[in-house]
Amino acid sequence: MRKFPLFVLFPLLLATSSSLYAQKKPVALPASAGVSAATVERVVKALAADDMQGRATGKPGGQKAAQFLATEFQRIGLGMLPGLTSYEQVFPAYESKVAALFVTLNNAPVPKEKALLISSQSHLNWTDTDEPATKVVVVGPDDKVQPYMRDIMRPRENLVVVLHPVHDEEFRRIAGYVSRSAPRLDKAGNPYSSLVIMQALPAAAKVTFKLAANTTTRTVEIRNIVGVLPGKDSARSKEQVVFSAHYDHIGLLPAVAGDSIANGADDDASGTAAVVALAEHFKKKNSNARTLVFVAFTAEEIGGFGSTYFSRQLDPDKVVAMFNIEMIGKPAKFGPNTAFITGFDKSDFGAMLQTNVKGTLFRFEPDPYPEQNLFYRSDNATLARLGVPAHSISTDQIPTDKLYHSVDDEVQSLDLPNMTAVITAVARGAAGIIAGQQTPTRIAPEAPKPAPSTGGSK
Repeated sequence: MRKFPLFVLFPLLLATSSSLYAQKKPVALPASAGVSAATVERVVKALAADDMQGRATGKPGGQKAAQFLATEFQRIGLGMLPGLTSYEQVFPAYESKVAALFVTLNNAPVPKEKALLISSQSHLNWTDTDEPATKVVVVGPDDKVQPYMRDIMRPRENLVVVLHPVHDEEFRRIAGYVSRSAPRLDKAGNPYSSLVIMQALPAAAKVTFKLAANTTTRTVEIRNIVGVLPGKDSARSKEQVVFSAHYDHIGLLPAVAGDSIANGADDDASGTAAVVALAEHFKKKNSNARTLVFVAFTAEEIGGFGSTYFSRQLDPDKVVAMFNIEMIGKPAKFGPNTAFITGFDKSDFGAMLQTNVKGTLFRFEPDPYPEQNLFYRSDNATLARLGVPAHSISTDQIPTDKLYHSVDDEVQSLDLPNMTAVITAVARGAAGIIAGQQTPTRIAPEAPKPAPSTGGSK
């Protein structure tokens, strides 16, 4: 863990405390509306600790985080999702690794440390004379690598990329991705593969190559952690309100000043701590008319697999609303005691929350970063596409967040009092929905995408 200057954190006094970051007072909510600041701090520190090793999906640190959260749900006294016998919603994912790789470029062998293969295919045998031809991209010393990164990581055709050695940093970044070998949901995997070679080529040189490779695939069990508070109103108990966050992060990175652990304190230990604190809060209140489902998702960072699997186990027509909490550890651009809601214009969910926190100093605002497409970049998206008013609540100033996906995303960078105020405001904002007195409008569901044509007919 890297050392930071000490931040002076005052305890959160929900009614009267003052903010360190502005001359506004924090939310003046009644004591009964507040979540436990002690729980928030304890959980976020546990999840972002070095011994969680960055909570990568399918890795020991991710499994340790899952066990910790299951223990928290048991401590609180949550029930289990119908059909499960524990808090763990386990499902398979698949992980491929290169077992053998031989490459020549312009008739010369490429050293193994200068070649990277991204593939889930068990056997590959390529040459430059293949039909159809493998796409070849040469990235010279004055070219940018970034425009090709998407196709390297998720190829849409077989691809060979030759990087000039000046792009060593980008090559090492790709090597880190390959070494982490993120799991996938589809056993067959991507039918296309990409090969990256770091080597200087003469200007306008013709590229010839040969590649022979084998990969191995193993099944990995990954898990969401899910707990339930059954509804108290028989007329409303079949209706569900979901509170969610993802507990996974990106694991280990190339070391910076001796630190290689991407602790993910803000992303998204902060949101996961909120889910635990809200579960504890609503369990103590014991007055929810609708059934509350609390879920910590796995695999958000590698494709949203956890929320995808979760959504398939529910009837979306019974889900009244989803509060997905994503990166709330630092004040929003609107100042302390504020948070923003993604997809604000897609339902009246956000307007309801705004109404429900009137009389406090807290404000919910529309997403100020529409160009970032945040509504479809988190775990709310799967249920939103099915028509559920599923929105993410965040405070992250993502265009300028220099700690995002770095080894410096640690607890010391968080504003814990403001974070607790955000969670308390979520509890207040959700009150009418939980009580069955408010029902957000549905989001227009997306039409299923047609299957690609195979040239045949039924």
